[in-house]
Amino acid sequence: MRSRRVIASVYLKLIYVARVRNGFVPASRRQVFEKIRHLVSTTMPFANLPDTHKSRWGDELTPEKMRKCVWLRPEAIVQVEFLEWTGADRLRHSKFVVLRDDKNPREVVKEA
Repeated sequence: MRSRRVIASVYLKLIYVARVRNGFVPASRRQVFEKIRHLVSTTMPFANLPDTHKSRWGDELTPEKMRKCVWLRPEAIVQVEFLEWTGADRLRHSKFVVLRDDKNPREVVKEA
């Protein structure tokens, strides 16, 4: 199986599709956070959270887990590799690739 890529950013109705933890090492995590630090917000931007269904692997984003999150204003674009979209419209096996500053967030759409 080969991985696919998606560039994710939505302005009108932001939908949560995955936690992306893979693809980071401590140095790259610090570099990325420095670039997005100015976007930190106290407001949770997603229309479909908290999760109301249980995940098979326990990675649903519950109210308890959400309290530990750092929210951002939805102004950054991130390129993510993933294996597939699940039936629940989530990304399976997501991996951070890069922050994108060469794309207009309003032009980004979900990959079919």
